[in-house]
Amino acid sequence: MNIRKVMRKIPVVGPYFRRVYRKWVSPRKPFQGSEVYWDERYEAGRNSGAGSYSHLADFKAEILNAFVLEHGVSSVIEYGCGDGNQLGLAKYPSYIGFDVSPKAISICAEIFSGDETKTFKLMAEYGGESAELTLSLDVIYHLVEDDVFAAYMNRLFDSSTKFVAIYSSDYADGFSGTASHVRHRHFSQWVAANKVGWELIKHIPNRYPLNRDTGGGSFSDFYIYAKS
Repeated sequence: MNIRKVMRKIPVVGPYFRRVYRKWVSPRKPFQGSEVYWDERYEAGRNSGAGSYSHLADFKAEILNAFVLEHGVSSVIEYGCGDGNQLGLAKYPSYIGFDVSPKAISICAEIFSGDETKTFKLMAEYGGESAELTLSLDVIYHLVEDDVFAAYMNRLFDSSTKFVAIYSSDYADGFSGTASHVRHRHFSQWVAANKVGWELIKHIPNRYPLNRDTGGGSFSDFYIYAKS
């Protein structure tokens, strides 16, 4: 019997047990930065998160596949490819996936080893590649450091020749509770101030918005920019 699971389910006792367990038995390691967090997460066998699975993944794939088809997009770069589960639903003619985690890159390379249309590289290996469409899916609110955020956003836009698709929250209430790897930003204001020549052409609200009572859904919407 797993005592941890039993204790968690007991009303009143459960929440108290979780606090005690986290503080004294298995305390969380101090946050060491967004890059370290994600690499350790994948090395520990965890995945890219709920947003890359189930109905949320289906929703993202539906929007992006339709956009690629409608606009005849021939090349895609994604910054933050993660464990590749979301990519498994994609229909892109040519794709390069970048990530900060060597483990994530190795996972994706293995999953798509027989697919010559897909390439995977570490962010540190970026060599000036460009594409008609660049993607940022559930990444921006994980960039907690200001310099990392700015560098990421510059590359996201500067490496696109036509379109940028962002799936993220777009409000600035800072860090989210106890989640040290989450920091919400009003990124659209940054784009307006720093990326002249780019126009927001579509804002697509999430089909499954966040339910703060149950924790289900997502706080991310789609924001699609076009180069003018």
